[in-house]
Amino acid sequence: MNQAETAFDSFAIKDCAVVAIATGRRALNLRELREHLASVDPDSIYHHFWGGLLRPRFDDPEFNNDFAAWAYRGLNEGKLAERLGVIDPTDFPDLEDLRRELIDIVEERLEESDVVPWAPHDRQFNFITTHMVVFDTHKRLKDPKELVVAVPHLSLGSIFYHFIDARRRTPNNIDDFRSWLQGYGDFHEKLIQQLASVDPFFPTLAELRDELSAMFKNYFEGAPS
Repeated sequence: MNQAETAFDSFAIKDCAVVAIATGRRALNLRELREHLASVDPDSIYHHFWGGLLRPRFDDPEFNNDFAAWAYRGLNEGKLAERLGVIDPTDFPDLEDLRRELIDIVEERLEESDVVPWAPHDRQFNFITTHMVVFDTHKRLKDPKELVVAVPHLSLGSIFYHFIDARRRTPNNIDDFRSWLQGYGDFHEKLIQQLASVDPFFPTLAELRDELSAMFKNYFEGAPS
């Protein structure tokens, strides 16, 4: 079953790891980037927005998606990097709409520029796609109240799988926690609304885990969040 085995069933805690796979597509200038964006596999766009959350981070990244980072560091295009950097992928219903937004921004910049921006040969943009490997931890939650104890100890892979990747697996494009709680009808509606208000993109996975842990504790135990 693709999430927390639904309603009144136990919540199956899964973990995941991602394997980055080169697509062989490369861009050395902004026009090549636009051409590849139009036809690259949508999983590659997913990777360049969300894959960074599972990569080791040793500092606070300036940009939350790889396109913005390349525009700044590869093309030396600060204005374009700013436009790409504010894109929130959760604002778009699917990856095709997100692809269209990327292309529109790149085309807008191309029209503004007298010359096509180029990157040095050692800073080309390599399109990567992702293969996700999912592990069953064999841990099961039988009651939503158990989220209070379980969530603070979830791996970052579990947070990614249940709170982020679930949005492209579940019928209503929501995270696994809300999907499970909806099985209880309106009983946990307040918590479902709180979960819906959490920004899944700009915080790190560790910050997301802390925010969710505090939310569950506050809801079920009334503790300050």
